[in-house]
Amino acid sequence: MKLKEMLSDYQLGEQPNWDGEQIITGITDSSRDIMEGMIFVAITGFEQDGHDYIPHAIAKGAALIVGEHDCPEALPIPYLKVANSRQVLGQLADKFYDHPSGRKRVIGITGTNGKTTTAFFLKHLLEQQGYGVSMIGTIYNEINGIQHPTPNTTPNAEKVHELIAASKDDFIVIEVSSHGLVQYRLEGVVFDYALFMNLQHDHLDYHKTMEAYFGAKATLFDKLKPDGKAVVNTDDAWGLKLAQRLVAKGTAVITVGHLEDAVMSIKKMTNQAVTLDISGMVVTLDPHMPGEHNLYDIAMAGAVIQDLGYPLADVTEQMRSFAGVPGRYEIIHLSNGVHCIIDYAHTPEAVSSILTAMHKDGAERITHIFGFRGNRDATKRDEMISASTGQSAHVILTTDELNSIPEETMRQEYAEYQQKYTGIHKIDVMMDRTLAIQRAVNEAREGDWILVTGKGHEKYKTDYALPTASDKETVLYLKNVGK
Repeated sequence: MKLKEMLSDYQLGEQPNWDGEQIITGITDSSRDIMEGMIFVAITGFEQDGHDYIPHAIAKGAALIVGEHDCPEALPIPYLKVANSRQVLGQLADKFYDHPSGRKRVIGITGTNGKTTTAFFLKHLLEQQGYGVSMIGTIYNEINGIQHPTPNTTPNAEKVHELIAASKDDFIVIEVSSHGLVQYRLEGVVFDYALFMNLQHDHLDYHKTMEAYFGAKATLFDKLKPDGKAVVNTDDAWGLKLAQRLVAKGTAVITVGHLEDAVMSIKKMTNQAVTLDISGMVVTLDPHMPGEHNLYDIAMAGAVIQDLGYPLADVTEQMRSFAGVPGRYEIIHLSNGVHCIIDYAHTPEAVSSILTAMHKDGAERITHIFGFRGNRDATKRDEMISASTGQSAHVILTTDELNSIPEETMRQEYAEYQQKYTGIHKIDVMMDRTLAIQRAVNEAREGDWILVTGKGHEKYKTDYALPTASDKETVLYLKNVGK
């Protein structure tokens, strides 16, 4: 695409060295990735300012610089000043890749908890109907059957458009984070379905208030195509608020919840299955993953399958071949009859839900190992400990990620929680995460359960005593050592 075509929606103004006939070869916000003929979009980040790297981008062959600052003097290439570089990155990427989401069937999933599991459920069920499905999300990006590592739940705008354009599959399923929405990583992407799972206490270090957090999530539904549909969990108070707002705007909404007038009305929930009433047709769905949280996830995924015209009655059987979700209620059975579960749960509600599911699954004595992330939302920590101690026989507080916070600072905070709960609940502190897991395994008796939460599939960023790189690796290492 020619530069003048890329900039047809913008006013460049009179500038020297302007050649609108130049062929643009790509777009990036990283000067490291610049190659001849690319557009460099300078973004002011949280730690670095892209404007500082403009000379480097020019030296590597950039054809155009986009930035928010006034044009530096005597640039040898054109400069486009904009009000919001992040937003323009998405707009230019959408144009460069020829509006890829408009040519695909795209499903976006947002919410505090359940995005990843629901994405995996949807991918599996759509594949069961014979579709090819690409996925962009927390654990990995999968395009045309090939998995690629991902640093963020939602990649930057240029990458999102590139991945959608590269997909030859029938559907694209995207996990949509609130950070991704606020930072315009979905700019230019349009959706056939947008799912709202829930809104729970999290990320207030970034959004400051629940209202702002909700506002960020709600912007996903402004990106629906004219015939797009919202699928909303109305058992969540914020979801009910969203559904009412969308209906008032004339958006097509598929509601899921216990309300009698919900499009998919929940009639019964056990630990294993959810029974739904859809216009008088009653169907029971079993995702073969226990817990109320997983039942909401399968109901939301089922709503899309049902709306696409496929029978919900087939879902339970189709889920029998589901391989599970890495780091989400992953059960490892140890040789001494102990069951260990690895899960990503990192909010009070998620912790409570998974502990409840474990008790319903037969757990009587649970040791729960988890920690907090330095410089992240500290306002939920008391609630998380309360959720854990309320259903666990033993809690071990450990390192999650320090994120530049001194270990001693985190240890002191843990000691304060220990003192607060003295005589009521048993809380120990072990800052080495692998040794905390080892202690729980060594002390467990036959029939005990161990829950390790917070990291799920994620790799450790800290060096620990045991030669392992994740919670799952640690448990498997201890299982093999014990043989």
